[in-house]
Amino acid sequence: MVRRPPRSTQSRSSAASDVYKRQIAVGVAVLISLVVIVFSISLPKFKIMQSLIDRLNLVMRENLSGMMVIRSFNRESFEENRFDIANQDLTKTQLFVNRVMVTMFPVMMLIMNGISMLIIWVGAHQVAQSTMQVGDMMAFMQYAMQIVMSFLMMSLMFIILPRASVSANRLAEVLDTEPTIKDPEIPIKFREPFQGTVEFCNVSFRYPNADENVLCNLNFIAQPGKTTAIIGSTGSGKSTIISLIPRFYEVTEGQILIDGVDIRSVSQQDLREKIGYIPQQSSLFSGTIESNLQYGDEDADLETLNDAVHISQAAEFVYSNPEGLGAEISQGGSNVSGGQKQRLSIARALVKRAPIYIFDDSFSALDFKTDSALRKALKEHTSNSTLFIVTQRVSTIMQADQVIVLDDGMIVGQGIHSDLMRNCQTYREIALSQLSMEELS
Repeated sequence: MVRRPPRSTQSRSSAASDVYKRQIAVGVAVLISLVVIVFSISLPKFKIMQSLIDRLNLVMRENLSGMMVIRSFNRESFEENRFDIANQDLTKTQLFVNRVMVTMFPVMMLIMNGISMLIIWVGAHQVAQSTMQVGDMMAFMQYAMQIVMSFLMMSLMFIILPRASVSANRLAEVLDTEPTIKDPEIPIKFREPFQGTVEFCNVSFRYPNADENVLCNLNFIAQPGKTTAIIGSTGSGKSTIISLIPRFYEVTEGQILIDGVDIRSVSQQDLREKIGYIPQQSSLFSGTIESNLQYGDEDADLETLNDAVHISQAAEFVYSNPEGLGAEISQGGSNVSGGQKQRLSIARALVKRAPIYIFDDSFSALDFKTDSALRKALKEHTSNSTLFIVTQRVSTIMQADQVIVLDDGMIVGQGIHSDLMRNCQTYREIALSQLSMEELS
């Protein structure tokens, strides 16, 4: 017969098991409390740290991009101090977060080893009293270690989780941003054959959250094969008008028609395929001259590229380089001058062979001789296209078929140069501030 231990021995062993369970429960509760405390402290700091990283990157980027301005005004010490302040703010926050994190692991190891010592201490007494076997004590200790180690691994994940949570939220904010300009649910197509007549019908526009319109009740028609120039003082709304045509902004009132079709009823892709756009700030991409020109049409052949280079008056500096169209362009076009960058931007748009061209103050970096030659070449090679030219140079638009004069977002003059000189005081003032009366005649 198997001899059972006395009831008193079984009850003492059960009591020891209860003690072990309470020890493990207390240890787990302490670990969870520690994780919650660390998480609640570190999460707000991680949010602050992310904004401080943004601030540091902003200061550094401004210092690098504005290096020549900083040197010319002898502001090196000021910028160094500005960078130091941003860097120190970030360092203080990172040190605080790291100190919180580095205390977490030692405390958890202390809890784990403390539980082990309690189990051994209680178990030793039970073994000495013959109420528990050594194997049972070791089993309890192994179970306790597995439980505590699981929570320890989970706590290490909580060290990474706060920063990951902040980064994920920032990404989600960008991904969840709804575009304000949307394609219609059922877009229509432009009529064929496409002409390129652009008509502004009672167009008004205000920027989001603005109190007043920046453009008010604009009415005019731009015909194919003709040049429509837009001129006005700084801040009069010239570039804003141009931005409405490719729907970079949406009109607040009225409508813009192309060949009689409201541009809001066609898809943005179809609309922009019809437009060759040269922005006010010329932007080139790292690569070669050829790859930048093919941005207008990736299937353009060599003849098309050469034609665009010659029309834009870029042939002189492009082909003076032995590599020609294969010459390298640095990031942002930093290895070419402002005038060369503008001419390459114009060539890129010409490669597209679009029925509508928009030149947003795209001749500002060109000398008068190059400007004149470029306008002459454009007139010959884009005779069937609708041309919009935004400029502040009167000499650039004297031969335009139609000149729109803006003042404070309203059209105050419309016609050809000679008529505006007689009938529009605003245009006359702009013209006489740049050229003499003999030159304007």
